Amino acid sequence: MTWKQLFSSSIGRKFTMGFTGIFLILFLIVHAGLNACIFLNDHGDTFEAAAHFMSHNWIMRFLEIGLFAGLITHIIQGLMLWMQNNKARPVQYQFNQPSKNSKWYSRSMGILGTLLLLFLVMHLSHFYVQTKMSLYGFAPEKTPADGSHNVLFYEMKEVFSHNWIVALYLIGVISLFWHLFHGFQSAFQTLGLHHKKYSPLINKAGLIYAIIICLLFALMPVSMFMGWIA
Repeated sequence: MTWKQLFSSSIGRKFTMGFTGIFLILFLIVHAGLNACIFLNDHGDTFEAAAHFMSHNWIMRFLEIGLFAGLITHIIQGLMLWMQNNKARPVQYQFNQPSKNSKWYSRSMGILGTLLLLFLVMHLSHFYVQTKMSLYGFAPEKTPADGSHNVLFYEMKEVFSHNWIVALYLIGVISLFWHLFHGFQSAFQTLGLHHKKYSPLINKAGLIYAIIICLLFALMPVSMFMGWIA
């Protein structure tokens, strides 16, 4: 398979989707683990120290480039596959019964992916953009009202003090759950790890992974909003 076929053919797009999907799955483990430091309830000290290491370590910053490259590739290839599948069957069969042929979340990956993309844009605008602009001197660093140096932790508390933002985040996390649940098993299957003996284990691992990751992401805004995190 040539480089052009890798990014243009149906098989190539599925392969890049699977490869970038696994990469993003690993990233979410790190991201969720980092954010889970707020549950230590130490006024954000551990979370801030971990976030500072991640943002100032040159290895992490180099990997960040790969992360965004993988994310953009995953989004574009997913969109192209969705458009390709719709184009391949412009008229539905009269007696088509999709509920018997596939799961609803498998058929709704286009919608779930769109909701997830909107959630990602909101998430980046709330945290990543402001942080990077301050880091590179394009914007003044926010000063916490309590006089502490835990800027990112203070920013999280400020963002998640609004009930409508928390509600939008929870909708995004629900979309993420179904996307991860389907994507986990689909990624391994695309890369050839599909066997009647191992597939059930991969599916269970995908379910457990999706529950843990999404539960952590959901608890963060809820805990902030409810005042459980000091």
